[in-house]
Amino acid sequence: MTTDLLSLEGKIAVVTGGTSGIGRALSLGLADAGADVVATARRLEQVEETANEIEARGRKTLRLPSDVCDRASLERLLAATLDRFGKVDVLINCAGKIKRTPTLTMPEEDWADILNTNLTGTLRACQVFGKHMLERGYGRIVNIASLNSFAALSEVAAYAASKAGVVSLTRSLAVEWSKRGVTVNAIAPGVFRTDLNANLLDSTPRGKELLMRTPMGRFGKTEELVGAAIFLSSDGASFVTGQTLVVDGGFLASGVNQ
Repeated sequence: MTTDLLSLEGKIAVVTGGTSGIGRALSLGLADAGADVVATARRLEQVEETANEIEARGRKTLRLPSDVCDRASLERLLAATLDRFGKVDVLINCAGKIKRTPTLTMPEEDWADILNTNLTGTLRACQVFGKHMLERGYGRIVNIASLNSFAALSEVAAYAASKAGVVSLTRSLAVEWSKRGVTVNAIAPGVFRTDLNANLLDSTPRGKELLMRTPMGRFGKTEELVGAAIFLSSDGASFVTGQTLVVDGGFLASGVNQ
């Protein structure tokens, strides 16, 4: 019975930003849990590569790029997914960007660009796919927040503000949509090693401090986020909504570690 509650067999999932880093790990993890998964992002080459991996797991997918800053591309993605599969059960919003710069001199266009992708992009995807889910009376939306939603890191104020906004948006949508069968939750990853940040984590004082602040004494592996995503996407989480599940190796609990 417990296994069935966490199974995603027969579910159709769409993962924005789903072809690299955390998004790719979640796309493949949902496929392993039984879902057919449409992993989408801006670069067609990465979409193709991830689709091949999904199909290698015996699951179905689509090869369609999209951009969370372009509502029309999301609407095309929804239409194509409905045409192929007839429904969308799960939406995971992973698309995001970060840029380190002193806040005092940060250009407004950089601030606006990061918020447009991370926060407004999440809203766009929730609106486009949420409309379909609300009409069906069923849906699971999982937004990707951040450790930075709760704890400030130096010189990434726009990213922090955007990810704090994702937590707040998640709560607001949960309040509005849960009575209509659509749960909205978030995952807040701690420090996870990816291709983009490996040098930062392994070779800089910032990386050393992040490691020191993590009680487990190591960085996360992207596949360690899969369990949280499967749970929040499953019928096992049918009464869970408006929550942010922190997966951080103890970082937010950390005071003095030595």
